[in-house]
Amino acid sequence: MTRRAAAEPRNPPRRFRGRRLPAATAAAAATLTAALSASAGAATPPAAAPSPIPADAVAAAEHALLSAHGEAEGERIRRGAAQVARYWRLEDGDAEAYRAFVTAEFVPRGADLDALFARFEFALERTDGYFTSLRRDLRRATDLDLGPLLPLDRRLAGWSPSAHVADDLFATQIAFVALLNFPLTSLEERLAHGMAWSRREWAETRLAGRFAERVPAAVNQGATAALAAADTYISEYNVWMHHLLAADGGRPFPPGLRLISHWGLRDELKARYADPDGLERQRMIATVFDRIVRQEIPAAVVDEPRLDWAPATGAVAASPAVDFEPPAGAGPAPEPSAAREPDERYAHWRAVYRALREADPYSPENPTFVDRRFNDDREIPEAEVRALFEAVLDSPLGARVAALIAARLGRPLEPFDIWYVGFRPRGAFSEEELDAATRERYPTADAFAADLPRILGELGFPPERARFLAERIVVEPSRGAGHAMGAARRDDRAHLRTRVGAGGMDYKGYNIAVHELGHNVEQVFSVTAIDHTLLQGVPNTAFTEALAFVFQGRDLELLGLAGGDPDAEHWKALDTFWATREIAGVALVDMAVWRWLYDHPEATPAELRAAVVAIAHEVWNRWYAPIFGVRDVPLLAVYSHMIDGAMYTPDYPLGHLIAFQVEEHFRTADAPLGVEFERVALLGRLTPDAWMRRAVGAPLSAAPLLAATERALGAVAGSAER
Repeated sequence: MTRRAAAEPRNPPRRFRGRRLPAATAAAAATLTAALSASAGAATPPAAAPSPIPADAVAAAEHALLSAHGEAEGERIRRGAAQVARYWRLEDGDAEAYRAFVTAEFVPRGADLDALFARFEFALERTDGYFTSLRRDLRRATDLDLGPLLPLDRRLAGWSPSAHVADDLFATQIAFVALLNFPLTSLEERLAHGMAWSRREWAETRLAGRFAERVPAAVNQGATAALAAADTYISEYNVWMHHLLAADGGRPFPPGLRLISHWGLRDELKARYADPDGLERQRMIATVFDRIVRQEIPAAVVDEPRLDWAPATGAVAASPAVDFEPPAGAGPAPEPSAAREPDERYAHWRAVYRALREADPYSPENPTFVDRRFNDDREIPEAEVRALFEAVLDSPLGARVAALIAARLGRPLEPFDIWYVGFRPRGAFSEEELDAATRERYPTADAFAADLPRILGELGFPPERARFLAERIVVEPSRGAGHAMGAARRDDRAHLRTRVGAGGMDYKGYNIAVHELGHNVEQVFSVTAIDHTLLQGVPNTAFTEALAFVFQGRDLELLGLAGGDPDAEHWKALDTFWATREIAGVALVDMAVWRWLYDHPEATPAELRAAVVAIAHEVWNRWYAPIFGVRDVPLLAVYSHMIDGAMYTPDYPLGHLIAFQVEEHFRTADAPLGVEFERVALLGRLTPDAWMRRAVGAPLSAAPLLAATERALGAVAGSAER
């Protein structure tokens, strides 16, 4: 999944989802849940079958190849023969079949090996590319705001047509051709030697790396189904804000405001820093968050505008306020009930864990999903990631920035102030002013698409490059919060999705559209314009988040609403530090919960819920309670990506740290931002360390952000403006 963030229209949508699903939809959801439970398997997944190729058979194959090609190819021969033997299974043939394959398919260096490499690169680009576009088409109804979902839509979203590709590539021995002729490298090798590798050497190691795991198709399909079910659950988890009642019975929020959790709710909270009377609304949203994490929210009120709910007391009643248009066949309003939502949030989290752990036996070097997430996906060891986050959280700068925020607010900090945004230029504008500006400019998704050449031009892309990019990006209205879906072949286009209400794109939708545009531009460059499509992308998700943050941080400039502040760079450093400090705690909670799941594989959803709350309290009490003066706050566990993102949240603080270093480079570079953005995007999927050194001339570190925060505090000392 690529990049979710906050967005939600104020106007009533054409649809709404009550917790009581139509019978057919409910049946489909129940069927999927049952299937996920069945696919979860036992607490200990079955062991992968060992290779049937004995050492003497490997040695005999090596001897035959050395006799044919000489010791000049000795290193490649020994490595390739061992790599094939490692993944060979009984169904692939006996030792003689192995020997025959190895001796027939080895290709020495030269024109033939170059041709083999080119064939692989072309074939995999086309295979990946068409499956990517097919997957996008199958998810169209669940990803885009096209009206009510049908039961079939959920099944299509949970189907992965490419689930059998890995099996097929091994069954046809195509994978073995790659493993025989190209190097399968370890993370240690890539970190130690990658800076000296050529582009071709990097592409070769990415080619072989595609076959580092031999995971059965059923396991891949189970993971896809679990993630799709969780994604659908999260995409439809909305709160109708006008139906939240204060202690005096008042309705603090305007009619028609329907916010998705957590993104829309969090951004509404952030927006209220510009509202002189926003404190009551912020406190109410914080209470809603608390109820969601503890799973104390009444099931009946989730995405239900016909019931009122008092978050402070839990009371639920039929609503006399009407601020929506019920879809045809919506049926009668549900009965008011304060019964809490069952532990569905945590059932989905557990289902994702159980589906993903089924791949554990097929990855002996990284035997847990946690290991694979860090060592394979991020290519940064977990200990290094934790050290980066703790460097920010342990810094005494946190207390100093908190004191500055309290002075600017004129009150003691409250736990929800982890989301303080008053350092940003947008703090000078009310949400209503920003909404008016974006709705006027972008009444439809097409209007935003039409404006892409101007936006890209103002970001520093030359006119011909701005047109090149705009022609390769499709803008569509999202059902969920919004995301970017890149292409995987040169002749396809990237897709930008964000919510667009009936009255136009509000500021939340615009803000996330600019963020997703950053992803799309990186995707176009690193697929369409890159030298080797085997290197398409960036080192990991955190890097594409970082590049998207570069765009998102300029959203007001693109509206003509920012600029001229001599302390702008200092405010930006303070904002980045505070945002990184917040999301680093979220990431540590996410990481700890996944380790807990592996330690408690038989845990029930209720036990997982209790563990999540306890871990969130523990992280809060260590790094946040000393600043906020309040203990046992669960807010760090509210992020929806914890449910449908499979430990995605660490990419956000990594993204902030990477983005800050990249921004510092862009700020001091001689070339325009757009030109430098293209240069770094075209580096492709190196290791994070190699990418950073080649992009900005330094390794990834928290030190630049901490140093800039220190300078900023000195420069703006005494400022108490909100």
